[in-house]
Amino acid sequence: MSNEMKCIGCGAILQSTDQSKPGYVPNSSLNKEDVICKRCFRLKHYNEIQDVHLTSDDFLTMLNALSDKDGIVVNVIDVFDFQGSWINGLKRIVGNKKVIIAANKMDLLPKLINKRRVKLWIEKQAKELGMKADDVVLISAQKNHGIDELLETIESHREGKDVYVVGTTNVGKSTLINKLIETSVGEKNVITTSHFPGTTLDLIDIPLDEDSFMYDTPGIIQAHQMTHYVSDKELKIIMPKDEIKPRNFQLNEGQTLFLGGLVRVDYMTGGRRSLNCFVSNLLNIHRTKQVNAEDLWHRQIGELLTPPGTKDFDFGNVKKTTLSIKDDKQDIIISGLGFITVEQGAVIDVYAPKQVDVYLRPSIL
Repeated sequence: MSNEMKCIGCGAILQSTDQSKPGYVPNSSLNKEDVICKRCFRLKHYNEIQDVHLTSDDFLTMLNALSDKDGIVVNVIDVFDFQGSWINGLKRIVGNKKVIIAANKMDLLPKLINKRRVKLWIEKQAKELGMKADDVVLISAQKNHGIDELLETIESHREGKDVYVVGTTNVGKSTLINKLIETSVGEKNVITTSHFPGTTLDLIDIPLDEDSFMYDTPGIIQAHQMTHYVSDKELKIIMPKDEIKPRNFQLNEGQTLFLGGLVRVDYMTGGRRSLNCFVSNLLNIHRTKQVNAEDLWHRQIGELLTPPGTKDFDFGNVKKTTLSIKDDKQDIIISGLGFITVEQGAVIDVYAPKQVDVYLRPSIL
């Protein structure tokens, strides 16, 4: 079979010998036009993921191949989890290419938020991570907002060159590419999209004109995001779908908030104050006294405190992070889950799975 035959959903080279490897199709489908592999078929029709044996290193190797190529880069980030969705080593991939940051999931933030301030905030965050953006466009791939503006921005920067779209898993990159194709070519749902990690397996090329292409690259799996430590069912609960309704809790010292059973937030010192939680509307938040917190967590995990949906949470794999709010207003980030906005003067202990990043950033609000 020719090496040129690729799955139109994920870009993997088609093969009919090993079901556990990328690009598997039954032999009978190999000669059809526009074939999608078994994995994409199941994803598209049943929203069911099949594990493929590719590591983050494999993904990065693919992306590193871009560093020698001429073109511009569109870096899709999740405005809700900026640092969690940032690709470490992006500078190496980009080289001297122009970079447009497409800040996705704007529809999750409160509608009244100051868009200009968010743009400046993103530029500043990117700069601190060593990347000067040539442009920032605020978008919602899901709601089709900002897509025309992004296409115009790409056109104004690319000077006839190819475009490489990069991003981590769960930032909505494939959904965005589908919208871009739909807007510019008129075809719907060309690429397999899902909220499961690692859907796009190889470079997928979309013609922009006679000589240049837009390439969709694999989503890099970020091991420090909560999304990789929950089941598919729980992922649907913790990944926000709609505008987040902030939940505000007035806490006294010695009180605790549980974000489901995944994260415990102990308010240590700072007098009575409010903690403003920005997490999926479906995620249950439970308040209790700190003295009861440990016992409650062990007793009610998988029941009152869900997700997780079972009792097999690994308490031996939990780490404590102590955070002191020094600036006027800061966000406590729990990577892949959301953030809590707190004002200056508070000291807070956050307990979360060891691999999940917990840190402070200047408030996006």
